[in-house]
Amino acid sequence: MVAKQAYNVAVLGATGAVGRRILDQLAKSTIPFDQVKALASARSAGQTVPFKDGELTVEEATEDSFAGVDIVLASAGGSTSKALAPAAVKAGAVVVDNSSYWRMNDNVPLVVPEVNSAALKDHQGIIANPNCSTIQLVVALNLVFEKFGLKQVIISTYQAASGAGKAAMDEVLAEAQARLLGEDMADLAHVLPVKGDKKHYPLAFNLLPQIDVFEEEGYTHEEYKMIHETKKIILGDKNAKDIKVTGTAVRVPVMIGHGESVYIETGDENATADQIRAILADADQVVLQDDPATQTYPQPILAEGRRETFVGRIRPDLENPGAFHLWVVSDNLLKGAAWNTVEIAERLVDMDLVRVPDQSTFA
Repeated sequence: MVAKQAYNVAVLGATGAVGRRILDQLAKSTIPFDQVKALASARSAGQTVPFKDGELTVEEATEDSFAGVDIVLASAGGSTSKALAPAAVKAGAVVVDNSSYWRMNDNVPLVVPEVNSAALKDHQGIIANPNCSTIQLVVALNLVFEKFGLKQVIISTYQAASGAGKAAMDEVLAEAQARLLGEDMADLAHVLPVKGDKKHYPLAFNLLPQIDVFEEEGYTHEEYKMIHETKKIILGDKNAKDIKVTGTAVRVPVMIGHGESVYIETGDENATADQIRAILADADQVVLQDDPATQTYPQPILAEGRRETFVGRIRPDLENPGAFHLWVVSDNLLKGAAWNTVEIAERLVDMDLVRVPDQSTFA
C-alpha cells in the first residue's frame, strides 16, 4: 500500500478557545500532517500554543501566510475569514471555516460529516462549519428524517456561556462569585447577551432569551441560523419549504455544553418512540441515554470533552400522532466547533478532496 501524502496544515485563530481545541483534535485525528502552522492576529504573534508534546510559535495571519499550506482550519471570526479565506484558496489551500461568514453562500458546502459528507464533492475551496446548535440538532434528526420524513421541527435551546467566548465565561463566574458574596451583579455585565448591543444583563443565576442581535419579526440571528442551516444541511436548500423549522435560543448559566428541547412531527403517524430510539442507538457519533427508570438522560456536564452527540427523553407527543419530543446535548466547543471542523478535514482527506478545483469561485 502506498503511504498517504502528508499535508501541511494551518490553524487560523490558534490562540482562541476553539482554535486551541482544533489543534488538540488535529493532533488526535487521522489526518497525516507534516507541518502545522499556528496563525492569529498581530497582537498574538510570538506567543506559543500547545500542540502534541510540544509547542507552536504563533505567527501573524496575513494573505501571505498560506504558501505551501494544503488545509486551513479557521476559527478567527467572520471578518478575518472574509479577508483571508479567499487568499488561502488562491494559494492552493482548502479552507474549513468555523465562522458564520460563509455558511449561507450558495457556493460553499455547509457540512456535518455524519449527515452530508457528499456535499464536500462540490466544494470550491471553502467549506463551512455550521453553527454549534445546528450541528447537534441535525446529527440527532437526520436519520429520523431519512426513515420517517419530517414535517415540522421546533427547537428551544439552552446554550452555554462558552458559545459567546471566554470573556462571557469569565463574566458569568465573576457574577456568580458576587452573588454568593451578596454583592450586586449588574455592574459586572459587559458581554451578554451581545457585546455590541445596547444593554447587558447578568447570566449567573439567570436566563437570557437572546443570542445574537434581533432581526425581522422578533427573531434573533442565532434563531435564523438554526432555521436556514438545518434546511441547507438536510435538504440542500436554505430556503426549502419541505420542513418547517423554527426555534427560540436561550443562553443559560452553564459553562460548556448546549442542550436542546426538540419537538418533531414526522411524516409517519405510525412511527413509535422505540423505533426512533433504535435508529439513534445505531447512528454514527450518537450516544443514546434514555432510561427514565434509572434517571438516565443527557447532561452538559457529562458531555463536556466528548465528541459525540447525546440524545434522550425520547417520547411521543400525546396530542399529535407521529410527533415526538427529544432532548439533545453536545459539547459546543468540540462537536459544535473544533471537532466538527477537524472531522470535515478528515473526510476531505479520505475522499481525496484536498485540492482546489480549477474553476473555483474563490481562487
